[in-house]
Amino acid sequence: MKKTLHTCLLAAATVALGLGASAQAADLAAIQKSGTIRIAVANEIPYGYMDLDGQAKGVGPDVAKHIAKALGIQNITWTTTNFGSLIPGLQADRYDMVAAEMAILPQRCKQVIYSEPNSSYGEGLLVAQGNPKNLHDYASFATSGNKIAIMAGADQLEMLQALKVPADQIVTIASNADAISTVSTGRADGYAATSLTVGQLADKSKGKAEAAKDFKDPVVDGKPVRSWGGFTFAQNATALRDAVNQELAAFKKTDDWKQIMNQYGFSAEDASESFARTTAQLCKG
Repeated sequence: MKKTLHTCLLAAATVALGLGASAQAADLAAIQKSGTIRIAVANEIPYGYMDLDGQAKGVGPDVAKHIAKALGIQNITWTTTNFGSLIPGLQADRYDMVAAEMAILPQRCKQVIYSEPNSSYGEGLLVAQGNPKNLHDYASFATSGNKIAIMAGADQLEMLQALKVPADQIVTIASNADAISTVSTGRADGYAATSLTVGQLADKSKGKAEAAKDFKDPVVDGKPVRSWGGFTFAQNATALRDAVNQELAAFKKTDDWKQIMNQYGFSAEDASESFARTTAQLCKG
């Protein structure tokens, strides 16, 4: 169902699908005229990544391909970068759109604009095989003295801060590819990420790590944490964002969209929850 991503692809440069790259700004009319759109991913399975054949895969890219076709855009130039570089890359006009299912958060809404949600997902915790510290949540790190790792730029930082986990117990790593070695060598006792990411890492860890069983979702301000992911654009790309929203709304009514969700491990609840909040609500907080 899912292909294993070789770690060397994390350093991949730009990969073109179609006739080649374009340097136009994120203007809908210019993109449609050129026939090419530039889209970035962060090599994070199952959200957006490049497989061993250099093809863009994941729930973000698969839906983005459908939307591009519906908008009359024949070619996509794909860029892979670290998660923390996605927003700066949009701001620097290195690509037109991000298809990484980036969580829609108020602080990010001040820097970029989002489509309506394409997905929804909960949290998880990667631990060393056998879970030697008996970890089952994020909250316990606030008082246990154990260290918890996060990916640079990920929204788990805000969750841990809300749970009052001390800063000196938070280990920041560059990418998900470093998570397995981080927990298996004891650099950190757990790795905080979405449940889907944790499951993927556990599957490819070759027995070095596992998803913490009986995991308890973090509760912030009295509510269990759930994220909503969407496509991301530079602040001036409103016409492109609006066109994507129109096609996304139509596509989410189809069985093809449901199949994409299922293919990449999203549950029926995840798919249903993607309709539960609007971007305006999520940006407001």
